[in-house]
Amino acid sequence: MIPLNDLLLFSGAALLMVLTPGPNMIYIISRSICQGARAGVLSLFGVAAGFLVHMLAAAAGITALFIAIPLAYEALKWAGALYLLYLAWQAVKPGARSPFEARELPHDGPAKLVAMGFLTNVLNPKVAIFYLSIFPQFVTPERGSVFAQSLQLGFAQIGVSFSVNFCIALFAGRLAAWFIRNPRWLAAQRHVMGAVLAGLAVRLALEPRRAA
Repeated sequence: MIPLNDLLLFSGAALLMVLTPGPNMIYIISRSICQGARAGVLSLFGVAAGFLVHMLAAAAGITALFIAIPLAYEALKWAGALYLLYLAWQAVKPGARSPFEARELPHDGPAKLVAMGFLTNVLNPKVAIFYLSIFPQFVTPERGSVFAQSLQLGFAQIGVSFSVNFCIALFAGRLAAWFIRNPRWLAAQRHVMGAVLAGLAVRLALEPRRAA
């Protein structure tokens, strides 16, 4: 199995991923602000189910397939970098809005909240890129079953993501209200977000291909 120090390092990478705003965070925050914390938490359960799909896909060997085929790996890597740059531009462009700015969404029932959270995550390229680029660094055949190691990493990532997003769902309304009272901090938050996303895009683009 995976040593504790490697598991902690992986959990740190998972924490950085969840703290970087993306479709999952934006959807959960929007739901929590517009429909209350309960709606945000229900959406989060859908997001967590989406993580199971990504995890099982990686555990079944899809990640290894892309790593083994240089063209597929390079295409996904550059697509991921361009997507992160797009998110960075969306954060800083004139008239851009922060995820913590209140926005109107129609009220949905529990089943639809869970379903939309699930679809948001399953179609989230940031999560797919994370599993593709980070998983292979922590999976070593010499430690035993690659499938079991992938499940261990996946459940660790889901635990980190669920914990952080649960707190976001509970306190999104208060954070949004605070940002409304402090518009300068709202603008600063958007620019910091853009800088982090742009930095991640550059790092991903420059990252060399890993050996299979």
